[in-house]
Amino acid sequence: MPKAVKFDTYGGLDVLEVRDVPRPIAAKGKVLVRVKAAGINPGEAAIREGALHARFPATFPSGEGTDFAGIVEEVGEGVTAFAAGDEVVGYTHDRASHAEFVVVDPDHLTARPANVPWEQAGALFVAGTTAYSCVRAVSLKAGDTVVVSGAAGGVGSIVVQLAELAGAKVIGLAGEANHKWLAAHGAIPVPYGPGVADRIRAAAGAGGRVDAFIDTFGKGYVDLALELKVSPDRINTIIDFEAVAKHKVKAEGSQASANGKVLAELVGLMAKGQLEIPVAKTYPLDRVRDAFRELMQRHTHGKIVLIP
Repeated sequence: MPKAVKFDTYGGLDVLEVRDVPRPIAAKGKVLVRVKAAGINPGEAAIREGALHARFPATFPSGEGTDFAGIVEEVGEGVTAFAAGDEVVGYTHDRASHAEFVVVDPDHLTARPANVPWEQAGALFVAGTTAYSCVRAVSLKAGDTVVVSGAAGGVGSIVVQLAELAGAKVIGLAGEANHKWLAAHGAIPVPYGPGVADRIRAAAGAGGRVDAFIDTFGKGYVDLALELKVSPDRINTIIDFEAVAKHKVKAEGSQASANGKVLAELVGLMAKGQLEIPVAKTYPLDRVRDAFRELMQRHTHGKIVLIP
């Protein structure tokens, strides 16, 4: 029997189990995909812990996972866009990609170019569409200076690349170990910690002007953006919702761009070598607890990916 990650109650890592499940079938209008890689995301941990119950309640037993890449196993009646054997990148809103098989709508899939690695493809959707929304939320244009907190993380590393493609000067806040990667991807790396505002002003040049700020980390970075005199309508955070309520800054995440059209656009950038999804580490499906334990450290460079 195929395997899938399940949990029966809200809780910590110990509630996660890898179980035998019935093999899914492709019903009418659906596509069955054999999963080759599936990214994990902080939101999935928050849902499993019950922290998002009011907004995203779980029905038990619950599966988990949104991102994936894999090979089409079979298609249901009426599906013409894909056929068995096609290699695809996709997403599901059914909390089901942390598994050996997933059933999805065909419009949640796009073809995987041969030069896009499985691990990167499988980790793309949530982080990629979140980054896409962030860049558009702050209305970046050529010549702008934007600061990105958590610039080497799963979302931040994609924000950096999309902002550079938009023609902005990108200042990336990250630990020293990630400065070489940031510089190689067009950003000006700046270490976080005491004195960071002065370091940002120096990196910005031209009187220290900062036009926009994208916060992927939380912990006071919205306050830093305001200290740098960034207008609230050009500050976007994906995590500090208290700051959103207090300062009326933006909080656009993946929902604004969570669709197949944006996924295909991002995959196209990857195929052209204009976008890389850094993969920090991969884990087999049966080590899903270890994968989320690694995610909780919040210091990885890029994405953590499950390999069913």
